[in-house]
Amino acid sequence: MSDRKDVPYVPADTDMAELTFKAIVLGVIMAIVLGAANAYVGMKAGLTVAAAFPAAVVAMAVLRPFKGTILEENMARTTASVGESLMAGAIFTIPACVITGAWDTLRYWESTAIMLIGGVIGVLFVIVLRRTLVVEADLPFPESVAAAEIVKAGQGGQTGAKLVFGGIVLAAVWELFKNSNGILLIKEKTAGAIAFGQSSISVLQEKVEYAGGGMYLQSPAASPMLMGVGYIVNFRVASILFSGAVIGWLFLVPLAVFLNPGLSASLEPGTDLVVLSEDVWFNQIRPLAVGTMIVAAFWTLWGLRGPLISGIRKALVDIRPDSAGGEKVPRTEKDLPLNRVFIAIGAMGIATFFLYLYFTGSVLGAAILTIVMVVLGFLFAAVAGYLVGLIGNSNNPISGLTLTALLIAAVLMVAIGLTDMSGVAGVLAVAGVVCCAAGVAGDMMQDLKVGHILGGTPWRMEVGEIIGVVGAAVVLAIALNVLHGAYTIGSAELPAPQAGLMALIATGIVGGEMAWPLVITGMFFAVGLILINAPAPMLIAVGMYLPFYSTAAIFVGGLIRAFFEWKQKKAGATEQQRHEAENKGILLSSGFIAGESLMAVALAFLFLGQDFVPAIARWKEALTPGGGGSFLLGLLAYPVVFALLAWLPLREVRRAGTGDRDQ
Repeated sequence: MSDRKDVPYVPADTDMAELTFKAIVLGVIMAIVLGAANAYVGMKAGLTVAAAFPAAVVAMAVLRPFKGTILEENMARTTASVGESLMAGAIFTIPACVITGAWDTLRYWESTAIMLIGGVIGVLFVIVLRRTLVVEADLPFPESVAAAEIVKAGQGGQTGAKLVFGGIVLAAVWELFKNSNGILLIKEKTAGAIAFGQSSISVLQEKVEYAGGGMYLQSPAASPMLMGVGYIVNFRVASILFSGAVIGWLFLVPLAVFLNPGLSASLEPGTDLVVLSEDVWFNQIRPLAVGTMIVAAFWTLWGLRGPLISGIRKALVDIRPDSAGGEKVPRTEKDLPLNRVFIAIGAMGIATFFLYLYFTGSVLGAAILTIVMVVLGFLFAAVAGYLVGLIGNSNNPISGLTLTALLIAAVLMVAIGLTDMSGVAGVLAVAGVVCCAAGVAGDMMQDLKVGHILGGTPWRMEVGEIIGVVGAAVVLAIALNVLHGAYTIGSAELPAPQAGLMALIATGIVGGEMAWPLVITGMFFAVGLILINAPAPMLIAVGMYLPFYSTAAIFVGGLIRAFFEWKQKKAGATEQQRHEAENKGILLSSGFIAGESLMAVALAFLFLGQDFVPAIARWKEALTPGGGGSFLLGLLAYPVVFALLAWLPLREVRRAGTGDRDQ
């Protein structure tokens, strides 16, 4: 075996167990579990986190007692990580069907069909693109390299499993005691408003008394999950996201109240200003944020036009057969046969046509939408794969790609006269399939690069991904339905910002219900951000769209990461020491995210179960005290998370410097 960059860790001529029953079963189970967890965190925080790291650690920990090989561990991780990306594509689009009113509830069969078709076709597109982007393109693939290093380190006994599982247990217990469907002892957040008192303004040369107003204030959520998200995405990303919350909640909401004196004047005596602020944010600031997202999404794609066009052109002209000139292709370069792949893509296109025919009831509409899906699906699979190679799967802007597909499909539906709710449903179905395809494509490209580094067999990994997609799609629609029943998708508890954006755009264009003045204002706001070269306008818009407590908690996690990096730099840590210490924080954060979100999903099932099993309702009533929990207890989350994410990695730096390391 070799650690050289150009030589796989497991040589091509080594025959080693890889695509085995135990690896696939473990991978499918993890795909379902991590996918359900990501559904909650994605709709709660508006961000998803790649599952490659926790999946790699769990795979090593579980397969080691069964004498699993490094390639079996890689296969289980590959199969598992697809659940997160498939669910990311689903939560960005499928809940929009409920938000728009196209569905009365999240429908199982339709949701499963969207995920299944989108996921499988995403895998098929990536098979065509693998060699160009993974082998020949000079892309850094940062998360792929990190995941491969974790797997390599596991061969020396350093799995990091105790960090992941410890974080899962701590965050799960915390969620149990703060979730409204659990044992409500801890209050996660608190809110208030500072009243500014009486004043007056001039409106159309007429003096209008301003009957008070105020600034909305809310504490960061006492959430290890959200702070873990902030730690993983780093201080810069968390800061940009939080800047959107500052602009939306602490600038635009008070400004909107002040410039509309009738709002506060019409308040009934005793009405809380917090209620008014939240109403203004929901009905005025969020549509403005949508306009900002639209321009920001297109600006992001425009900035990438050069390398993306070049990469897609190269992929189209460089499709090669499995062998050339009778030469034997090494095991590490064998894909599934491309002729069969193209046949499968055609079959999925036919299935897509019938799916869209079911949604729209129009043969012409279904045919147009199918063509749009196939063309844009392949285009965006290449885009997603390229972006993953540059910035990693956690930062892959698939929502921006999906928005582009949605806008094109919506305009085409209006052009052929499908402007009723069936047209809205058809547009959202296109967005759902494209988003799932792009999400899975990005994840699979990352997984294939890990396999390329470790010496995995591409065709076996591709089979594992397809099995993972099928297994996850069949189950994850149930998790979505349960989350909606317990927390209500689109509410402050589960805002699902990307799905809300898709819903607003679809109904606005197709149904003619767009709040255009606010949306256009948001578009000009995005133009202003672009003109001053503001970083990541899309993240700023998402920060405006999310509840303040979510973005504030993510910012706290970013602050902890910044403190850790400052301290280790001050301590003079080497690059290797910093890398090992940083991995500890990332693994702990992954545990926090998995633990809190999985407990939330479990409690959602419990919430629905009390309607069918009276004993559950009695158990909950006996264990859940009145009063709604204590925020003072919630404050304990901040020092605990700080100690674990900052002090523990810093201790690793100090101990590594003395040669005393944890194994």
